[in-house]
Amino acid sequence: MRHRSKIAKLGREKQKRDAMLKSLVISLVTHHSIKTTNEKAKGVRLLAEKIITLSKKGDLHSRRLAYSLTGDKKTVKKVWDEIAPVYKNRNGGYTRILSLGQRKGDGANICMLELVDMEKVMRRKPKEE
Repeated sequence: MRHRSKIAKLGREKQKRDAMLKSLVISLVTHHSIKTTNEKAKGVRLLAEKIITLSKKGDLHSRRLAYSLTGDKKTVKKVWDEIAPVYKNRNGGYTRILSLGQRKGDGANICMLELVDMEKVMRRKPKEE
């Protein structure tokens, strides 16, 4: 029985699955949206929302917990400085999954995982060229 099992095993061992989800979270924070399969998006959504919720607290312990989830200091800094202030009045639901159809090669369901209010995040910091 799959009681209390939030994400699928995705055909990988635990260490490889965790590394893949961490890299997808880093990509989501960096690019504000990623294109992936539905099952991977559901797993990434859990981690991403947990990190954003921790960043809204803003204390050192929360920052260290977020770092333990991602393993990347630049990502944690970006979430704390740019993304968390946009969501300070929002109670959850920081990401959105949009279905894009099926992949041509193997027929897997593809979706777009993006941060809600992405344009506000991008407006806060002008692009550096």
